[in-house]
Amino acid sequence: MQGFTNRVAVVTGSARGIGAATAERLAAQGAHVAIIDLAEDAARAEAQKISDAGGTARGYACDVTLTSDVEDTIAEIAADFGGLDIVVNNAGINRDNLVHKMTDEDWDVALNVNLKSAFLMSRAAQRHMVPAKYGRIVNLSSTAARGNRGQVNYSAAKAGVQGLTATLAMELGPYGINVNAVAPGWVSTPMTAASARRVGAEPEQLEQKVAGETPLRRVAQPDDIAAVVTFLASDDARHVTGQTIYVNGGRR
Repeated sequence: MQGFTNRVAVVTGSARGIGAATAERLAAQGAHVAIIDLAEDAARAEAQKISDAGGTARGYACDVTLTSDVEDTIAEIAADFGGLDIVVNNAGINRDNLVHKMTDEDWDVALNVNLKSAFLMSRAAQRHMVPAKYGRIVNLSSTAARGNRGQVNYSAAKAGVQGLTATLAMELGPYGINVNAVAPGWVSTPMTAASARRVGAEPEQLEQKVAGETPLRRVAQPDDIAAVVTFLASDDARHVTGQTIYVNGGRR
């Protein structure tokens, strides 16, 4: 795979989990990485971790559901690093419940964080990418996009991400901008651990169950997803756009 020397990459929700793994992988291959998270201390801590490992990173606090925050943060990053080449829309949240128990707030926060944020970030980023005739946008969807009991809000948002991805690829392709999505299955992260505890299960037990139902007999780790995201962000994927790649170990 070709490297990312001097490429400027933004990864949202990258203080932990898949986002952190992606940021670390990009930085290890030469990218200058902007760590975006709602919690500034966490963003700066992850950026420091990357810097300590020999990479280049800075942490930024941003509410990715707010237009003003996104616009200001993208402008700041482009000024700090001298441009913008890659955006990974990884920020995500779940508010699981059955439809008859789901509140308006549960619906709104899931759609805003998982879907609206990808739109806002992509819209802001393309203003820098179009003049440069170059860009890579990778959005995080989910296998839940196909439907998942108790996740009507999350599933709708992640299905929306796939539609957003396909349409952005059509609109931005003529400007040398590739847009793709990655749809993970179960990944061992703090978010899935919290989901397990909400249904009264220990994360390790639930992961064992999921692994038993997966052809590869394992659950994904964050770096398994980061590897695919990194490929799609690279010039090796220059003729791949508008696609959603499922990374689920073959589980149906």
